[in-house]
Amino acid sequence: MSDGDVTAEVRTEVTDGVAVLTVSNPARRNALNLDLSQRLVAAVEAANADDAVGAIVVTGQAPAFCAGGDLAELQEADPATLKRVYSGFLAIASSPLPTLAAVNGAAVGAGINLALACDVRLAGPTAEFDVRFMQLGLHPGGGYTWMAQRALGAQGTAAMTLFGDVLDAREAERVGLAWRAYDSDEDLMAGARELAGRAAAAPRDLIVTTKATMRITSRLDAHADATDIEVRAQAETVHSEAFAERVAALQKKISKK
Repeated sequence: MSDGDVTAEVRTEVTDGVAVLTVSNPARRNALNLDLSQRLVAAVEAANADDAVGAIVVTGQAPAFCAGGDLAELQEADPATLKRVYSGFLAIASSPLPTLAAVNGAAVGAGINLALACDVRLAGPTAEFDVRFMQLGLHPGGGYTWMAQRALGAQGTAAMTLFGDVLDAREAERVGLAWRAYDSDEDLMAGARELAGRAAAAPRDLIVTTKATMRITSRLDAHADATDIEVRAQAETVHSEAFAERVAALQKKISKK
């Protein structure tokens, strides 16, 4: 598939503060070629810039989630080109908004990266997590080993990467690669929208700040250091209008009981 192929697109649907981004490259089972990666970057940037969006869901055009990178392009790639291939899932990874992957089919190679780039992964009945780098004779890229070890630990990453273990939805849920597994794609998308909607219902600046804090504290070794960071941010929200309004609403609700 060449750059600019009209069959490759990222569709965006915003409902109740949740932007659902559907990666669609049906001729290649949603493989991330250069064109599609750039379209995903644009879609993520648009969602980040939209004050009406409070959370992002990423999914694939059925029946796949993402079949990896475009192998023809990869055979000709240099480091600069590879970074352009990575750009789509790296845009997801760097989004300040909560991000959720609704994995509705095979996630292979770069498709694993796309799923791992999200804060939370949900798995549908046909979800399949297949790293496949070793089988292709290809070194992992895009920060895969960093993301995988944080999601799976050393043993899980080795099992999937070096030993080629492929996980279905229930196995992914069991090992913690997926937060939850669903019995139908309809339930998967309903669950994704409901979960993302909870994040979108929070004050946008609060959820952005909290995600940023989580990124910082995940790198710290001492509880005391995390407390020092959080106390400043929490002190600001104590005096916020959103906190005052929500406390008043809660008190009113309690008083009626």
